[in-house]
Amino acid sequence: MTALEVSNKAEPDFDVIIVGAGIAGCIAAYQLAQQGRSVLLIERGEAPGSKNLSGGVLYCRGMQEVFPDFLDSAPVERRVTRNYINFLNAESSIGIDYKDTRLADPVNAVTVLRAKLDPWLAGKCEEAGVFLMSGVRVDRVLTENGATGKRVVGVKAGDDELRAHVVVAADGVNSFIAQEVGLRAKQPLNHLATGVKCVVNLPAETIEARFGVTGDEGAAFAVVGDCTEGVGGGGFMYTNTNSISVGVVLRLDDLTAKRKVATDVFDHFLTHPFIAPYLEGGEVIEYGCHMVAEGGLGMLGEIDMDGMVVVGDAAGLTLNTGLTVRGMDLAVASGVAAAVGIGASLERKDFSKAGLAGYRETLFASPEGKDMKTYAKAPAFLEVERMYKDYGELIANVLYGAFNLDTKPREHLAKVAIRAFKKSPVKVRHLISDGIAGVRAL
Repeated sequence: MTALEVSNKAEPDFDVIIVGAGIAGCIAAYQLAQQGRSVLLIERGEAPGSKNLSGGVLYCRGMQEVFPDFLDSAPVERRVTRNYINFLNAESSIGIDYKDTRLADPVNAVTVLRAKLDPWLAGKCEEAGVFLMSGVRVDRVLTENGATGKRVVGVKAGDDELRAHVVVAADGVNSFIAQEVGLRAKQPLNHLATGVKCVVNLPAETIEARFGVTGDEGAAFAVVGDCTEGVGGGGFMYTNTNSISVGVVLRLDDLTAKRKVATDVFDHFLTHPFIAPYLEGGEVIEYGCHMVAEGGLGMLGEIDMDGMVVVGDAAGLTLNTGLTVRGMDLAVASGVAAAVGIGASLERKDFSKAGLAGYRETLFASPEGKDMKTYAKAPAFLEVERMYKDYGELIANVLYGAFNLDTKPREHLAKVAIRAFKKSPVKVRHLISDGIAGVRAL
């Protein structure tokens, strides 16, 4: 799609136009409105949240800085106090079950459903003075020639041309408007994954009994191995108040190479003997697929240009360490940073890339931005194929030798482990090299 060039004589209709009323877009809109700026927030869905499936774990400290009453007033599902990390094999599972009351006070993370959270955020934006337009598709970006090249000056939606000093691309991982102006290139397949997930209704008391939580406590399960049938990625389960969000995330390059069908892998996960008992008797009330960013810092390219910044998923802001999968808290951080950078550019009346540089500077000075740099090597480490089959089976075989008390005399665990290593594709050199890579990455 070619950007539409327009005359530079027209006056802007708004200080800022934000395309996409997800978390990043709403946070940027709210913070800018708090500064007294005129903000238009455009959402393609019939209402904010109407296109967002399920939800997930939100590490909520950043959100609480924007909305101090967030935990009491927002539609939060459960407060995560239990994290379960699981190696899943065809006939066995090995897990690390971490539950800690320190995660509850102060609250570290909550589960949310985006169909509830996004409308709440949009409502906060409107209360602050943001003009929200729902059910509107942005067709093109308006540009004009500037001293250093193209400058974004607005958007075209249907027959309407709407102009602003700055446009914010918050339109998701595919970000057509960022691609249109050349800020986002086509990503390699290993930077993208497909997520297949559903929401399963269950009574609150059933969820609490099955997941070992009480009251408003919640659990987050991260699963690797047979859940994806060896495809790079993982499975997850998150407890909501009266439902469970469950699904798989499958790296596109590996999914393609192994010629697997994403929905088949998802069905396999739901029926696995370790997973099925958690879902038994539940009713599926939501189901769908969507694209997920997986490239970490390596996927984060140019996020600003004359007249435009890119935030949230549109900028590739996700972080998967294998232990935690983060996206929503990074969206919050990018929304806050965008508001700081844009606010400064409006003060100076400088909407060039240099004038908007405060966005990138603020983002990477934040804890979330620093985390992106800290875990820059995590995506490459998580591409190690042994992670998704061989290691789980190796650990299971060692534990089987320890717990299977047959009629034979017991051996020292070291001998059991050596025998398991001899039968495994994993060699000692792999263990050493992967261990060093893991320490450097995580």
